[in-house]
Amino acid sequence: MAGERLQRIHGLLHFGNEAEPSSARLCDVCAEVTAMSGAGIMLMSGDLPLGSVCTTNDVSALIEDLQFTLGEGPCVDAFTHRLPVLEPDLAGTNTPRWPAFSPQALKAGVRAIFGFPLQVGGVCLGALNLYRDGVGPLSDDQHADALVMADVASQAVLAMQGAASANAVATSIDVDGDFHLVVHQAAGMVAVQLGVTVGEALIRLRAYVFSHDLTLTELAEEIVAGRLRFDAA
Repeated sequence: MAGERLQRIHGLLHFGNEAEPSSARLCDVCAEVTAMSGAGIMLMSGDLPLGSVCTTNDVSALIEDLQFTLGEGPCVDAFTHRLPVLEPDLAGTNTPRWPAFSPQALKAGVRAIFGFPLQVGGVCLGALNLYRDGVGPLSDDQHADALVMADVASQAVLAMQGAASANAVATSIDVDGDFHLVVHQAAGMVAVQLGVTVGEALIRLRAYVFSHDLTLTELAEEIVAGRLRFDAA
């Protein structure tokens, strides 16, 4: 059965004359195979979200951006725990699983959301995010398809990145991705200013955003332009 799923997925990925699927096609197939409203793929390293490889629509793009900005959500948990994260009813509890993420995702129309780690051997690259605009758990077939799709996505991302030079993002990934380069640049600058790790610097940026009604990108642009320093009194 797993072999049949894999064969079907590869057939969808290589539809038409494409020798290798684009990252956008990869996300489209993730949503199609699992019968979800949308899908996104987030890359992570250590405890840092690096950004989104691809998304299928505006809602899935918002989901990825929220997780990057807030540092919480199904992809973050799936990556951290190396296990699927299943939330069949995002509004179905008085205590939100993700206090900052859930209200904004619900406002965008997300009703159920699922995260699956992207793993190759003992290495976890990030997570596949699937969302639905109606409540309800995944069926057994959908869960099995999502697991196979996460494995295929892991291999595809490695294959795309394999052609890139060291410390560079492959063109086939970057063209459809959103890696928040200005935010990473700002986090590096704040890390130097405060003498902390980049991970801690990103936490400081998120805290500042919450208290000053800014987006993470707006704050990062201020820092990179030299208009704001974190080592000032």
